[in-house]
Amino acid sequence: MSAMDIRSKIEELLEPFLENGRIFVVSVQIPAGRITKKILILIDSDAGIMVDECADISRKLGDKIEEIELFEDPYTLEVSSPGVDFPLSSQRSYQKNVGRILKVLQQDGTETTGKLEAVTQTHITIAEERKKKKKDEVVLPASIEIINIKKAQVQIVF
Repeated sequence: MSAMDIRSKIEELLEPFLENGRIFVVSVQIPAGRITKKILILIDSDAGIMVDECADISRKLGDKIEEIELFEDPYTLEVSSPGVDFPLSSQRSYQKNVGRILKVLQQDGTETTGKLEAVTQTHITIAEERKKKKKDEVVLPASIEIINIKKAQVQIVF
């Protein structure tokens, strides 16, 4: 079974534990080439995810994986929440971070840092930060197509 097939099967097995969409899958990672596979699943919700929720889903998913004998070889299963440094990857993860400062790298190499103001199904709007703003310069919010984003990360502001 290919890594894509395994990933799809794991997402299918996860579905009943996502509380009708309250919890969403951020990432399913299955590194190739190891003797003992480590499956890392990142989950979240609009209100955040608690450690006990991750542990509960991990137990339930682990039972299902064992029940259908998805893996012949030993594996470890980790269900966690994405850290603040984890790149945003879905419209829902962008929506959750409206109001926060993002650093966005587009496919063409353009980099934009600013406050995430709005999210639609296809675009995000960022009020770009300028270090040295010229007098009377008006900086319009940038609208960026999600499909053109190579990497977007929340920036920690102290």
